Amino acid sequence: MQNKFMSRLEKLGQNIKKYRKMKNLSQNELAEIINFSREHLACIETGKEYISLRKLFLIADTLEVSIRKLIDFD
Repeated sequence: MQNKFMSRLEKLGQNIKKYRKMKNLSQNELAEIINFSREHLACIETGKEYISLRKLFLIADTLEVSIRKLIDFD
């Protein structure tokens, strides 16, 4: 069960990274826009850190993508 959960965190991070790159934003640029440290964003993108719903909504709004696309784990 733990492995499945971790893979979901990693997939969420991969999705965030994919849509960030589609907007041609670096980690530094996105982190600055959403008021995160680059290190914190990097940990989210690699699935090493949990993310609150508030932060997830902020990222989705900034990247102009639906939450559904960010949490698409298929």
